[in-house]
Amino acid sequence: MQPARGSLLISSATLQDPRFARTLVLVLDSDDSGSLGVVLNRPATTPVGEVLASWSDLTSAPQVLFEGGPVEGNAALAVARLSGAGVPEAWQPLSATLGILDLDRPPEEYVGLISALRVYAGYAGWGPGQLDDEIDSGSWHLAPAEDHDLFSDDPGGLWRQVLRRQPGPVAMLSTLPEDASLN
Repeated sequence: MQPARGSLLISSATLQDPRFARTLVLVLDSDDSGSLGVVLNRPATTPVGEVLASWSDLTSAPQVLFEGGPVEGNAALAVARLSGAGVPEAWQPLSATLGILDLDRPPEEYVGLISALRVYAGYAGWGPGQLDDEIDSGSWHLAPAEDHDLFSDDPGGLWRQVLRRQPGPVAMLSTLPEDASLN
């Protein structure tokens, strides 16, 4: 099952890879050549202003880089929410209000056009069929993304919050302790 662009991958509580344990990944692209996304709930400690000073004022709180994934950690990607005042140039839509913006363009082009912005260092990537296999094996649950997921003021609690709103038994995963052996 190929995830749609703009959807969420919720890591299963049984996913053992420490790079993705208890993470939410926003799917930025997915097709026959592979999939690409960014981890939403791993804030780093580096302020955006230290690496992209001109973007600092537009960045949503907390104004730090987020660890987008284990691939190309020196590359920066930005996801933003439209303010409703128009669509900026070089906008790559993920949904009606969310999209990827071009950090190579002057930030002034986005003033008034976006209402929220997060910057991610690195990304998560999967080869052809790899993510589909991981979803089929139960490592990931698919869910629609909600705008506030990307700009949560509690990224550490986001995995549980998103699980809680899922239908059926998937919601129960939100109650599992960090260390299942304590259960």
